[in-house]
Formats: sequence, structure tokens, C-alpha cells
Amino acid sequence: MRYFLIALFLGISMISSAQNKIKGTIKEVQNKPMAGVTISIPEIHKETISDENGNYIFNNLPNGKFKIAFTYIGFAAQTKEINSNLKEQKIDILMEESLHQMEEVIVSTAFNKLQSQNVMKVEHQSMKTLLQKGTSTLIEGLATIPGISQVSTGTSIGKPVIRGLSGSRVLVYSQGVRLENQQFGEEHGLGLNDAGIESVEVIKGPASLLYGSDAIGGVLYFNPEKFASPNTVDGSFSQKLFYNTNGSSTSLGVKKSSDNFKFIARGSYNTHADYKIPNGNRVTNTRYNESDIKTAFGYSNSKFTSTLRYNYNKLDIGIPENGIIEQTSTKKTNYPKQAVFANIVSINNTFFFNNSKLDADLGYISNNRSEFVDSDVANLHMKLKTYNYNVKYYLPKFGKLESIIGTQGMLQTNTNLGLEYLIPDATTNDFGVFGTANYEWKKNVIQAGIRFDNRNVTATQHGIIGEEGYFQSVDKKFQSFNSSLGFKTNLKKDIILRLNFASGFRAPNLAELTSNGVHEGSNRYEIGNVNLYKEQNFQTDLNLEYRNPHFELFVNGFYNHINNYIFIAPNGTQINGFDTYTYAQENASLYGGEAGIHFHPHPLDWLHITSSFESVIGKKQSGDNLPLIPANKWNNSIKTEFKLTKYLKESYAVLNVEHTLNQNNPGPFETKSNDYSLINLGFGGKVTLGKMLFDVNLNANNLLNKTYISHLSRLKNDGIPNIGRNLVLGINFVI
Repeated sequence: MRYFLIALFLGISMISSAQNKIKGTIKEVQNKPMAGVTISIPEIHKETISDENGNYIFNNLPNGKFKIAFTYIGFAAQTKEINSNLKEQKIDILMEESLHQMEEVIVSTAFNKLQSQNVMKVEHQSMKTLLQKGTSTLIEGLATIPGISQVSTGTSIGKPVIRGLSGSRVLVYSQGVRLENQQFGEEHGLGLNDAGIESVEVIKGPASLLYGSDAIGGVLYFNPEKFASPNTVDGSFSQKLFYNTNGSSTSLGVKKSSDNFKFIARGSYNTHADYKIPNGNRVTNTRYNESDIKTAFGYSNSKFTSTLRYNYNKLDIGIPENGIIEQTSTKKTNYPKQAVFANIVSINNTFFFNNSKLDADLGYISNNRSEFVDSDVANLHMKLKTYNYNVKYYLPKFGKLESIIGTQGMLQTNTNLGLEYLIPDATTNDFGVFGTANYEWKKNVIQAGIRFDNRNVTATQHGIIGEEGYFQSVDKKFQSFNSSLGFKTNLKKDIILRLNFASGFRAPNLAELTSNGVHEGSNRYEIGNVNLYKEQNFQTDLNLEYRNPHFELFVNGFYNHINNYIFIAPNGTQINGFDTYTYAQENASLYGGEAGIHFHPHPLDWLHITSSFESVIGKKQSGDNLPLIPANKWNNSIKTEFKLTKYLKESYAVLNVEHTLNQNNPGPFETKSNDYSLINLGFGGKVTLGKMLFDVNLNANNLLNKTYISHLSRLKNDGIPNIGRNLVLGINFVI
């Protein structure tokens, strides 16, 4: 791989640049120039913004036919097909007022379409929108999206749940590569910092066609922040303060771009004390500290684009084990605690040919995880190294038919260096090939694909037979064929229907196959099962949307059947005083969905009323409930937009009422959960003081200081409530 990367960079200097150019002017219906319109050519990763006169320009375009998209909040998105073989083209656009939401190009799916053109329903949220909700962590922000929840251990550790599936059943992509961070562990969080992330896309359902094993529940696809517009330099500084945890989050970044070269650098630091519950006590050792560095280098010309990104993340996380004892506001973690050092290196390349292109994404991820029980000597120390690749060839378009063939793979090694072993030293080798096609006519789209995957897992023998920490050698192979079929149509001008059928699979992880010891985080002795089969699922999704300029309605329904669902259960014995749990399998089903409205009445254009409801039910074939199924939730918001003075523009105020219903269908080893309602307030806007410009937001979450315990809180069994009232102040300067 090292020599391949060197060859790629040396090859840049040998590629000549063409002079193909597209320019134009964007205006409103009243013939007024529009500044700030986003113009993108997603197929070739080009984007710019119109200037104060409504003008835009693209230089050094490759030969071929591409779609160019024009998007702006409050105006209907437009797309045009261009032929960049021409040396110079002029495309002027007249934007018409329409929906208040700006339609985005979806990156996580195969063909990079606008959402209205996409066969699969994908939830897209900008990081700016999530941060306006005043959440403490990235995963807390994600949990505000309908259909997404989190398994939490205090405020520091959160794991995403998509429609009732979590852990190794949810795949995470960052910087265009698959993120591996020992996600099988209950106390292993997401490990991503929100600074330097532009947006997130959520695929709710099996995405094995595009991503292989472990995408059986869905995909979180994080888009990194974009480079600066050509020939500009941008800087930004943000600061957030958190009242409840005495916490702060600081981020400083700079980016510079020319026509061909681009650069980004960003550093961030988060620190939090123990969180406070409504009675005023702090939950001991829920404190944490995080350092994060992100850099990116990009180069592009008419034949080739390449982006090299690097992310370093350091986490110092306290693990709450003794409930509520020591009362302190210190941010220095106590024992037990985790130290996690993560590195992500990715290089994303696109090679352009006359009527086709080749995407080649390479990644390296290291996750160095240590757990300290009562001293600075690590009881548990695991090093996970992952190399992965994703190569896609976009065949020449045949009429209205677009098609892709590709291959993906992963080589992963796990090494133990601590006093204890949680999983053995092991190697995982993935290989997959796939093909998919998209056919669009009028307002209809059909998309289909097929894929084959092979995963080989080998682990070395360790320890003494019959004693804790013994692992037998493993050499297992898992194979799977999967396919998908989707259809999208406009039933009427404002009504979109999507219907998708897809299969997926997940190979058992190392913990499920090989565990043999006490899992300290769960206080149980776990025994793996080397004879586990792969999980294989089939899901049906239905999405119906109605949109006009002042009203939106969406209804999502799904049914997900999983053969050989893997779960852990007690076997009625004890080892060393701990209850013994073993892994088993049984067929299971999950079903439910989400529904919501967004009312934007005329002429009250400043008023937005939203309401959504989400529900999921999970059952084993025996009739038992599946574990970690989130309670039904009803979320309601009233948002107003206004301009107070010339100093405060693009202002907003939002009142949010979130009602979580009883969870009366717990898993066999869970308890029921009571319902609760939370009231949240938010206020913000863009402040102008002379030449200084910055965004400010103030949030009051759990305003009434409600005492509640989430069903998915890992502190629930100890009767420890979730976080109490939290005031959050955020400021973001553009330098």
C-alpha cells in the first residue's frame, strides 16, 4: 500500500490540465442576483458558491457528461446536465422560491444524487443543525434524528442505535473509509469529535450491497468539512460552555484553496467534569477529556483529484462503577478509566476518463485502547490496526442507465499487550465484489445490485485450557451473497414514493466467537461460541413523502427479519462468583417506523411547527423481546425566525418538547422503563459588530430539571438518572 500511495502522488505531476470551464449567473425571479447559492458537480467532487453578483465559475473540468446542482435554502433545487467537453459554457439559472429546506447531494449512496432523485431514503443532517440543539457530544446530537437512539454510559460514552440495532450491526464511515474501533464493547464509544465534520448521512436499513459485513442495521456516514472556495482563505474559532458538567469545547481551524491545491487544519479540545443529576449530586467518574486534530490536503485538475486526510483523537474517559460517591467538579479522571488513541489516515482518489471514472479510496485506522482498574498499569490493552480499500468504476452511461462495479476489502489485526485478554490476538480478512445499476425515466427511478463477500477470521491459541483467559485457535470463513432492489416514483407533483428490498449479513465478532472471562463493564463471566453462524437479514422499507412550499409529511415503515440473530444469555451457572453468560442464536424480527410533519404556514413565513413519532418493536422467534430496543418517542418543536436588530440577523428561537413513552416490552434481562417528558429551549443568530461576524446559540436542555432514566442507559440498573438541566452557550467566529 505504501508504494501505491507514493506512485499516486508522483503521478500527479505527470497529468496535464485541460481548460474546460463553466460559468454563469444566478438570479431570483425578480432578476435580483443571488449570493451564497451552492453550486456542485458531485460526480467530480467540485463545489463553489455564487458571489455577491450571483456569479460562479468552475475551471479545469474533466471531459464527460455530468449533472450540476444549484441549491439554496428557501428555493427549489435545480439540476442541469452539462457536457464539459466544450472548452467554455455559460449556464445562467433563475431560482424559484419553494421549500424552506435546502436539498443536499447524498454521498453515502452509490450514485451521489439529490435526495429527491434518490431511490433510498437517507436522513441528512448538517452538523450546524445538530449543534444548535446544544447537545454535549456527537452521538447525543445524532439521537435527535428520528429512528436514531443511543446506548449511553453517562455523558462520555455513547453508541448509536438505528431502529433497534447497535454495536457491530451499525457501520460507521469517516473520511470516506470504514471506522473500526472495537465497537463490539459496551463501553467503547463512537470515538469521533464533531469538530471538522460537515454533516452526517444515516442509512436506516441493511447497506451490505455498498459496505459489506456489519452494515446489517444501517450506516452512519460522516462527511468531513469542505475545503475553502477556490482562491480564498478561511479561518474559524468556536467555543462552547456547558453549565451542568462545567465543561468546555474549543476548536480552531484554517483552510486555504487555490484552483488546484487545497488545505485544512483544525485542532479541538473538550473537557467535562462529572455530570449533575436533578437532585444536585454528581455521578462519580463520568468526567472525560478529549483532544482532536484533523488535517487535509487536496489536489485536483481535469484528469485527477486526490484528497489526503488525517485525524488524531485522544480520549481520557472515566468509567462510572461505584454510583454516586465522591462529589467533586474536577475533570481529572479517576480509576477505573480508559485511554484511547485513534488515528485515521485516508486517501480518496478519482481518475476521470472521457465517459467514465474510477474512485479509489484507501484507509488506515489504528485504535490503541487501554483500560486501567486501579493503577497506571493497563489491565486491558488492545491494539487494532485496520487497512481497507474501496474501488468503484463508474461505467460509461448507456442512455439513462448508470452502472457501477467495484471491490472492497479489509485487513485487520488485533494485538493484546495488557495483563488481561478480552479477545485473542486475531486477524480478519474481508473481500467483496459488487455491481449496481440505476435507471431513471421521467420522475421514476429503479436501482438494483448484487454482491458477494468473504470474511476469514483467524485467532491464535492463548492461555491454559480450563482457566479464565484461555482462547482456542480459530479459523472461520463466512460467505454471503446479497442483493437490493429499489424503486422511486412521483405519484403526483408533490408526492414521492420509495420502496426498497435489501438483504444484508453480519459475521460474528471476536467477542461472540471467543470470549472466556469476566467482562468488567457488565459484571458477568462471558463465554463465546465458536460455532456461531453468520446473521442474515432481509428488510423491506417503504417511504412516502408529501411536500409543498408550506407543508411536509413523511411516513417511513420497515420490516426486518434476521436469521441467526446473536444474543447473550445466562446459562444458570457461576464461575468465580460471577453469573455465566453464553452466546446463542435465534431468528428474530424488528418492525416499526417513523412519521412526521413540518408546517410552514403562509404568510407566517417565520414560523415552523414540526412533529415526529418513532417506534420499533423487536421479537425473537420464541416470543421474547429483543434487548436494547428504544422506547417509542414523540418529538415536537415550534421554531420562529426573526431579525431583532441590524446587529443580530438570521435569528431563531425554538421550543422543543420530547416525550418518551413507557418501555413495557423489555428484553429478558432488562427492566421496564417509565415515560418522561423533556422541555428544551434554544435561541441563536448571527451577530454583526463592525467587521466582526459570529454565530451565537444558547440552549437550555431539560429545562425543568426532570429526573428520568433512559431505557438504553447502562447506569439504569443502578438507578442512576440521566443528566439534569444543562445550559449550553456556543459561539463560532469566522476569521
